Amino acid sequence: MALSREQMAQRVARELKDGYYVNLGIGIPTLVANYVPAGIQVMLQSENGLLGMGAFPHEDEVDADLINAGKQTVTSVPGASIFSSAESFAMIRGGHVDLTVLGAFEVDVEGNIASWMIPGKMVKGMGGAMDLVAGADNIIVTMTHASKDGESKLLSRCMLPLTGSGCIRKVLTDLAYLEIENGAFILRERAPGVSVAEIVEKTAGKLVVPEYVPEMAF
Repeated sequence: MALSREQMAQRVARELKDGYYVNLGIGIPTLVANYVPAGIQVMLQSENGLLGMGAFPHEDEVDADLINAGKQTVTSVPGASIFSSAESFAMIRGGHVDLTVLGAFEVDVEGNIASWMIPGKMVKGMGGAMDLVAGADNIIVTMTHASKDGESKLLSRCMLPLTGSGCIRKVLTDLAYLEIENGAFILRERAPGVSVAEIVEKTAGKLVVPEYVPEMAF
């Protein structure tokens, strides 16, 4: 079966390393804060001006003034700091973030990402994604493998306006974990119960399937 949003966040959390500074984008990426592995220390950065973001609060911990970039209430960890959005983007643009986790509408085999607008629909703004993909070397995209009408989001070439060019190397969908190399998606892991055939069928861009593709363990 396809991964739930929480399982996707759990899988991404395994990519966290001790000492990392990590930016979490709006949507599924924010859930990663709930699954930081025990025994490591990471500082989660929110682009609106918080370094040291913790898990989502229990009801008795809610502070309406402490929010992430998606305007959800969050907690902070010991040593956290709060600063202006300008300082936050100076961190991002200066390359001081070790890992960025973002959502997307489309990703293609050249590592291009489209994540900020769908023509004809209301656009609130491009947000911080363009700065994040330009300022980070290590980016993981999290998204559904296909749209609600069954169209693949893993393409030979992005059809929507690009957020960044040639910057994506890792993609986690609800069906699989893939890496982008030499103009192709490389299938590294599949969701429990999901067949390689289903992933092949729902991937429009060139897909390389190794001889053995393990299931993710949860």
